[in-house]
Parts: sequence; structure tokens; C-alpha cells
Amino acid sequence: MSAVVAAGFGGADWLALFGHFLLMSLLAVGGALATAPDMHRYIVNERGWIGDAEFTASVALAQAAPGPNLIFVPVLGFAVAGLPGAAVALAGMLIPSTTLAIVASRWGAARRERLAVRAFVAGLAPVTIGLLVATSAILLEPVIDRPAAWALVAGTVWLMWRTRLSPIWMILAGAVVGALGGV
Repeated sequence: MSAVVAAGFGGADWLALFGHFLLMSLLAVGGALATAPDMHRYIVNERGWIGDAEFTASVALAQAAPGPNLIFVPVLGFAVAGLPGAAVALAGMLIPSTTLAIVASRWGAARRERLAVRAFVAGLAPVTIGLLVATSAILLEPVIDRPAAWALVAGTVWLMWRTRLSPIWMILAGAVVGALGGV
């Protein structure tokens, strides 16, 4: 169990953890990972529940594991407050976004030919890209002074953009480089 839980993670902390992930769920356009910068701000900088290295390691561990992109949410919750923290963070992330997605998709499908609906959908693409760039900046903070890390990121972006290679090969290459101490 996490040191934070042992130190007295109280009712207000549980509510704050749930509430923040609840809000992030509603902002997770493009996936939960797009909200990682604000999760970092809240969990690390504002609350001090975990440090930079633990945050980055939690996200990296979850991203290396097979499964959905969302898997980093319970890993962060676990880092903050053990198994109960994982459950609270995941519930906060899933409940509102799932409810909103069901309601909005039904509403949008019934009105898909309206100009406002088409414009809204088209406008989400740049927002998603911006959130993913911000996430990348947060995740690169621990290695910002290492040119090899930047080269690996640039190479990965270029390969994903210019080829049809599966992302699993980029993940594998990053794991090998990291295991060999290259970054």
C-alpha cells in the first residue's frame, strides 16, 4: 500500500481524487492520456501525493502494458493510494465519460447532418493534437536534457507519420533502448 495511504489519506482526499478524475474524464477528448498534463499538475505539483519520477514511471509502465490507453489511470491511482486509489481513480474516469459518450453519440447520430454537429466534430481534431503535444512535453521532462531521448521521440514520430508500422514496434524499440540504458 502507498505511503500516502499509511500517512492518513482522509475522506476529503478520496473525494478530491475522485472529483479530479471525474473532471478529467469530461475533458479527455482524444483519450485519457491527453489529460495527463493536468493530472500531473494536480497530483504532483498541487497535492504532492507523488513525485515527478513516480508519475512518469506510472504512465510509462501503463503504456508499456498491453491494453487500453486508459490503463494509466488506475496505475496513477495505485501510486497515490494503493488499490483503493486505483479503484477510485478509475471510477472517476469512467463513470461520467461513459455516460456522456452514450448520450452524446445517440444525440449526434440523430442530428449528424446538421452543420453545427459537423463543425463541432471537425473542431475536435486540433484540440486533441494540442493535448497530446502537452502530454508529450510532460512525459519528456525527466529526460529533457538527453539528446538521445529527443532523437528517439523524433524518430518515432517520423516513422509513425511516414509508414504503416504498428505502434507496438515503436514501443518495443523504446523498451530495448531503455533496457540497454540508451536514454
